[in-house]
Amino acid sequence: MNDIPSFNSYIENTIKNNWLLDALTDYKGTTLQYHDVARKIEKLHIMMEAAGIQKGDKIAVCGRNSAHWAVAFMATITYGAVVVPILHEFNGEQIHNIVNHSGSRLLFVGDYVVNTITADEMPDVEGIFNLPDFSLFCSRNDQLTYAREHLNELFGHKFPNAYRKEDIHWHVDTADELAMINYTSGTTGFSKGVMLPYRALWGNVDFCQRHLGSHMPKFSKTLSILPMAHMYGMAIEFLFPFCSGYHLFFLTRLPSPAVIAEAFKEVCPDVVVAVPLIIEKIIRKRVFPKIQSNAYKILLQMPVVSKKVKARICQEVYAAFGGRAYEVIVGGAPLNQEIEAFLKSIDFPITVGYGTTECAPLISFSDYHDFEPSSCGTPVDNMEVKILSSDPENIEGEIVTRGMHVMLGYYKNEKATKEAIDSDGWYHTGDLATMSADGHIFIRGRLKNMLLGANGQNVYPEEIEDKLNSMALVSESLIVQRGDKLVALVHPDHDELKSMGLGEEDLLNVMEQNRQELNAQLPVYSKLQAFEIQEEEFIKTPKKSIKRYLYK
Repeated sequence: MNDIPSFNSYIENTIKNNWLLDALTDYKGTTLQYHDVARKIEKLHIMMEAAGIQKGDKIAVCGRNSAHWAVAFMATITYGAVVVPILHEFNGEQIHNIVNHSGSRLLFVGDYVVNTITADEMPDVEGIFNLPDFSLFCSRNDQLTYAREHLNELFGHKFPNAYRKEDIHWHVDTADELAMINYTSGTTGFSKGVMLPYRALWGNVDFCQRHLGSHMPKFSKTLSILPMAHMYGMAIEFLFPFCSGYHLFFLTRLPSPAVIAEAFKEVCPDVVVAVPLIIEKIIRKRVFPKIQSNAYKILLQMPVVSKKVKARICQEVYAAFGGRAYEVIVGGAPLNQEIEAFLKSIDFPITVGYGTTECAPLISFSDYHDFEPSSCGTPVDNMEVKILSSDPENIEGEIVTRGMHVMLGYYKNEKATKEAIDSDGWYHTGDLATMSADGHIFIRGRLKNMLLGANGQNVYPEEIEDKLNSMALVSESLIVQRGDKLVALVHPDHDELKSMGLGEEDLLNVMEQNRQELNAQLPVYSKLQAFEIQEEEFIKTPKKSIKRYLYK
């Protein structure tokens, strides 16, 4: 692995090779060209140096997708610091936890996030920047304050003959050097900071360039919808297209189906990357109503014209995604089988990949030409995958993988690291699957209990249950997903209920109050939509953990 190129050289080269081309656009906002990105990176480096940031120091970034989010991220790793991306949907306490646990010295925050944090709760942070304009929201470092106030002067002094491509000389990373800590959770009790080395970033980008980029036009356009702090969105919608010289558009707002549909129509991306829920909503709301008339159904039954009708339907679907995409890539969760079967029946270029944060994220992927229904592709380059089963083709077992993309471990959590990566270097995903003779992986279920929020955010039910189990009249609980809604199954404390002389209506009122109080503590994507009373105690394993699969 030591012979792989510096990942930062990819960033340097794409900027130099595309100097005057459009690079990053905030949807319905401003555009930065590649040379603008370089100048902004250099200015952030000046402020990092003034703040005394050393190679390996941690710098956190938290905000909605934007051009400046991308700039802050790249400025951090090209300086040689370790970037800590944080989902902007986390509440203030969760953001404080991650910043403090990671030991971040600087923090970049978006205008939405800045109102949720309290600087005093992060005593070791020396400077907090506003992402929209890189102004200082808070500074505890006089040199940093001076540098920000005199930034243009310092920049002119450093580059007296104007800033040119030849002036780019950034940090040269090594394969196993720590590049990023990506947290799978915002709560200290469940925090797992995934330590990703530069080789993992390089491996994902290199695979995408060779297997996806080879099918795309040289100056492609992409639309970033998934959170950039989520590895799926970061690797496939940000790092791969930027390093390939593409023009990236950032949605910068809540990705509702209507907003996404409008953006697809305007941007016309050359590849679409999404979680299942986005695809399913667009198909159900914007495609099915058009094609489920009696006329269409009759025509589809007629062999002579059905092929032409399907081609017409495919064009309708294609138009809903902008009309230019080479393929639509789904990841993060299985695609609804009805939607998948429909798309395959009209020969739509759909494919499904599989990965985890711990692999930055790709483990398996296949081009749509090789896509097998219900599968999630074949192992990607530089990654070995096997199924821990006596008969992997027919009997499901845990997916384990090792190779270029696998993390270094969990930050400050050696116990969790040893549980996840065995002595032979195999990362245990916690997911159950079978694998066909030709390598296609078919996920059958999850050992892990992670749920997927509407826009690709990880939802960890244990965190919610931990809070809920401490609330009035709750004996134990289980969080399940019904479509795109989170529902709490609650086994009440019958003894307490009886002792207080409360009836069924009282119980329901208390549970609704619990739900509202709990939701006030949770990010938007993990709020509970409803609760259901579980009269009997949950069925448990010998270790007294709930058998979750019985309640899905």
